[in-house]
Amino acid sequence: MLKENIKSIRKSKGLSQEELAIKLNVVRQTVSKWEQGLSVPDAEMLISLSEVLETPVSTLLGENIAESKVDDLKAISEKLEIINLQLSQRKNEKRKVVHWLLISLCIITIIIFISLILLNSPYFNWDYNKTEYAVLGVTFHSFEWLFIRISPIIFIGLVVGIFLTRKKD
Repeated sequence: MLKENIKSIRKSKGLSQEELAIKLNVVRQTVSKWEQGLSVPDAEMLISLSEVLETPVSTLLGENIAESKVDDLKAISEKLEIINLQLSQRKNEKRKVVHWLLISLCIITIIIFISLILLNSPYFNWDYNKTEYAVLGVTFHSFEWLFIRISPIIFIGLVVGIFLTRKKD
């Protein structure tokens, strides 16, 4: 088991026998003998080997590597699942914010429209000979003129946006 584990872990790390031997300060033949099962590393060398291969000693001594890889894949898939759920929640939160923002803008547009209708264009009754009223009247008239012409298009866009951002079950 040890010989197979050393060989498979070394290869998975992309190391040759020579490179592993250099890192452990042994000759290549020593690594070759370990992998052939002709000899085994002593306790100190086993610890050094686990450090170089970044693998627990228990894995080197007999824990099945294939099971470890399966466990790693399960852990990675669980983490990915959690990340996907978090991204989905963020997307839903953003969609809700945009949805309620569009609804709020629709309500504001309707309120402004109703207030303009109820006010019945009061700037017509103002005395434009007074400078303050003239500036205020022109400003109000400009706002009303723009709002009346642009707000229906904006309102339709807002309603379409509300339908596009609604929760789809």
